[in-house]
Amino acid sequence: MARRSTLILIFLVRWCTSPLHATTSAQAEELYNAKRYVEARTAFEQVIAAEPNNASAAYYLGDLALMRDAPEEAARWLEKATMLAPRSVQYFHALGDAYGLSAQRAGLFSKLGLARKSQAAYEHAVALDPEDVETRYALFNYYRQAPSIAGGGSDKARIQAIEIQKRDHLRGTLALVELTVADHKFDEAFAALDEIRRLHPDSSVANYQFGRASAMCGQRLDQGASALRQYLASTPTEDEPPLWAAHWRLGQILEKMSDVPGARAEYAAALKLNPTQPQLVEAAARLK
Repeated sequence: MARRSTLILIFLVRWCTSPLHATTSAQAEELYNAKRYVEARTAFEQVIAAEPNNASAAYYLGDLALMRDAPEEAARWLEKATMLAPRSVQYFHALGDAYGLSAQRAGLFSKLGLARKSQAAYEHAVALDPEDVETRYALFNYYRQAPSIAGGGSDKARIQAIEIQKRDHLRGTLALVELTVADHKFDEAFAALDEIRRLHPDSSVANYQFGRASAMCGQRLDQGASALRQYLASTPTEDEPPLWAAHWRLGQILEKMSDVPGARAEYAAALKLNPTQPQLVEAAARLK
């Protein structure tokens, strides 16, 4: 009996640890959705060990790598995911993110190639589903930020902003405002933002953009400060401007209003959230 019990125990241990009986995709996704990311990573690794062609597991492992700020690892998993599921907009969008983050950290010779890969992934995702606003916005941001040698440009960004506006009027109009502010056409930007804030009084991003424009041009400072304080009272999503940026812009406005203690406090709050941002370090040092 003892020998039989031992054999049963060995069998159970092997059964529980066998790749054939690893965590299922559904169980791994439950962990992910519950934000138990460390456990989710282990679970998805078990899934893909048992099912090497599981595109979903590869995607989630790539996404989790992005969360850990490991874009090169993320790109490897997401390349696999897009190869296995070549019509997934979500997977190509994430791959564009991974290439873009990798490009930011790459050396001079690798940077351009990775940037071009990011562009290609976003463009492919948009081609797969032209109605996907999130992916169009990612492509808009790429065109807006990338130099022309890497395929960027304000004209391309404007085309995407107009396409976004057709599908999501508020978001597309805000994207156009970003381009207008970048061109220092502040009267035009304020006119658009006044209209947006009238039609969409609950738009926190419109408040941020108003404050940002005010900080950049030195106009309508009282209204800009009020708009940024409203934004700081909100909880931004991952796709919205971070709170440190709002503190920084509010600090710039207060500095222009000769409120040095107030500006110093806002720069300190921004630095607490993002201690390595060069503009914040410079601003805080200037007012010491």
